[in-house]
Amino acid sequence: MSTAPKLTPSGLAALLCARICHDLVSPVGALGTAIEILDDEGNADMHDDALELIKSSSRRAAAKLKFLRLAFGAGGSAPGQIGGDEIRSLVSDMFTDAKADILFDFHDENVEKSRARLLLNMTMLGVQSVPRGGEVKLTVTADSVSVHATGPRAKLDETVQQALLGRPPEHGFDGRSIQPFYSAMMAREGGGQLVASSSEESVTFRADFPT
Repeated sequence: MSTAPKLTPSGLAALLCARICHDLVSPVGALGTAIEILDDEGNADMHDDALELIKSSSRRAAAKLKFLRLAFGAGGSAPGQIGGDEIRSLVSDMFTDAKADILFDFHDENVEKSRARLLLNMTMLGVQSVPRGGEVKLTVTADSVSVHATGPRAKLDETVQQALLGRPPEHGFDGRSIQPFYSAMMAREGGGQLVASSSEESVTFRADFPT
């Protein structure tokens, strides 16, 4: 049996960068395609479509950058809290094209910054769990953060489950599997624990923070 390579701090950083690039490549690539069309005088009849593609792709790229800046980065250097309205806006813009509907079950004006970052990461996991669509509900309480995804053929991927437990895939982490590992690491650093469970057509990610 092969042994997964050891994950180093520089390796973690590289894998997170790979994940960010993976999420941005589609809208940035579309921008490049649209610009090429505009530069080609032979495609004059397609210029209007190219301009629309530039507008939509730039909006998608901006939404992803804002979301990922908080989910994977500092999102501003100062510690503190993130407004509930800002979280709802970041999530809604990020997943505007997702098949699942996003529901928000929290009313606090502010969410502690580290928990807000964790919530964004858990939302990514929740949306991935229902690729055929459904509902993804985000809940924040005084001592927990949870994401409950329901939909046809909802599935908790085994790689995600193992990564949440800190166990790498057989051949090591990649840009996709590093994200649940990173999420669980953030929960532990905040004094909590992130666990996942599944039942028929539902997957739940929950982080509890004992007081």
